[in-house]
Amino acid sequence: MSYSRRLLLLGLPALAACGFTPVLAPGGSAEGLFAKVAVDDPRDASGFALVRQLENRLGLPQDPDYRLTAEIRVGERRLGITAAEEITRFQILGQVNFQLLDQSSGDVVTNGRVDSFTSYSATDTAFATRAAQIDARERLMVVLADQVVARLLATSGDWR
Repeated sequence: MSYSRRLLLLGLPALAACGFTPVLAPGGSAEGLFAKVAVDDPRDASGFALVRQLENRLGLPQDPDYRLTAEIRVGERRLGITAAEEITRFQILGQVNFQLLDQSSGDVVTNGRVDSFTSYSATDTAFATRAAQIDARERLMVVLADQVVARLLATSGDWR
């Protein structure tokens, strides 16, 4: 037991010396990125939800250094079908292809693709089913925006 403790205590300084720095900490690769990314204007409801979440995470742009473009693809699949051939569950699949451009030069500094899915249940009323569909699409855009931001933060050391 004491051998395990000694190994742990000796390993902690090695972990601290490995060069790990949080990306948003002072001196981190994404330091100063907040409010420096302008997101292209949305074209539809999914785009509005995506842009709103991106701006929540990255901040409203003030004198932006970068411009983020995003191409959104959304599809829907029928999942639950009863013996009477009524659909009870839907899955919404989403994909965002994004590019981050340097505002001054127009050069692409990074790009990528993220994808995810969410689902919703159909109900007896068309209004409730439509409300569930809208909510599921908004939840999907939150997940996709979070993935885009995570990718930008994780790769910021390569392009900043």
